[in-house]
Amino acid sequence: MKKPVYLDYAATTPVDPSVADDMVRYLTPDGIFGNPASRSHAFGWQAEAAVESARKQVANLIHADPREIVWTSGATESDNLAIKGAVAGRTDVHVITSTIEHKAVVDTCKWLEGRGVDVTWLKPDHEGRISPAQVEGALRDNTVLVSLMLVNNELGTINDIASIGGMLRERGILFHVDAAQAAGKMPVDVTTMPVDLMALSGHKVYGPKGIGALYVRRSPDVKIEAQIHGGGHERGMRSGTLPTHQIVGMGKAFAIAAQSLSAEIEALEQLRNAFLEGLSGLAGVTLNGSDTGRVPGILNLSFEGVDAESLMLGLRDLAVSSGSACASATIEPSYVLRGIGLSDEQAHRALRFSFGRFTSHEEVVFASAQIVDVVTRLRSVR
Repeated sequence: MKKPVYLDYAATTPVDPSVADDMVRYLTPDGIFGNPASRSHAFGWQAEAAVESARKQVANLIHADPREIVWTSGATESDNLAIKGAVAGRTDVHVITSTIEHKAVVDTCKWLEGRGVDVTWLKPDHEGRISPAQVEGALRDNTVLVSLMLVNNELGTINDIASIGGMLRERGILFHVDAAQAAGKMPVDVTTMPVDLMALSGHKVYGPKGIGALYVRRSPDVKIEAQIHGGGHERGMRSGTLPTHQIVGMGKAFAIAAQSLSAEIEALEQLRNAFLEGLSGLAGVTLNGSDTGRVPGILNLSFEGVDAESLMLGLRDLAVSSGSACASATIEPSYVLRGIGLSDEQAHRALRFSFGRFTSHEEVVFASAQIVDVVTRLRSVR
């Protein structure tokens, strides 16, 4: 069977081969397999040194202090730790988020609502953005946290985090940002983005699954309550034996991303343009999201007269998505697309295409030709 063309990089990226090579060195008996918390022998010291080196690599990509990086199992845990840890059992407080956040934020905020926390759900504009004015208009005297994503995982749309963060910093309100889809795809700088808590993921940046990080600002200190207890690791914010091999992998992946960011952005832009050029002769194709304020690697399109399920069945040689991988178990139309004003029918016609480091020009040309062929055929038999 011919290997399908992979156009679902927003769901996960393959591990970069050089990352995998480094990870193996921290697994086997002839490598550095010790527990980083073992301070009484060289095996532990070597593992701890590797962990701290990776911490610096992750921090460097977002221009943070390494002491501000807390290891987690992924961005989902980072989001949970940030939001639950900031609210920490208080019920007389107010939280602001949006209706099109990742499920890791949406479900966590719903969980808080069920425990007496007041949550305001902001509605985005038709391109998927939340404006600073919306956030400012929703603030209350007891607002303690705002949680918004930097890049939307289904649309690729970028929020104005710097402006929103500056306003919140002046008011002393904590700002949590899910940057899982932003790191390695656009410049991220916490020295110019006034963010207090930022969720990061390894497997979205050509690192392994099962590892992530939470940036926790230190100046002045942001206090969050641990959600996992049992040893006081990570300065008391997240207990558990650190997976050295995964941490090394995430660090190496973030180091590569920092070195190649400009070139990768340019390459993804070229792939996106080639893909859209291949679809230019097909009528009834609508872009969902923004054509300007977005990252180049994520593209959400609706095809008039064709439902996404039928289209995916016809595109057997392509690996694409009808929305977030975390919501793919449901046949309901995307809540993100409905959130930006699409009808259920319009949302059911949409597919997400996402490109990455190992996508070739030939693959996107082949993919666009396949889409034109299948859409034309499906429309002819309606």
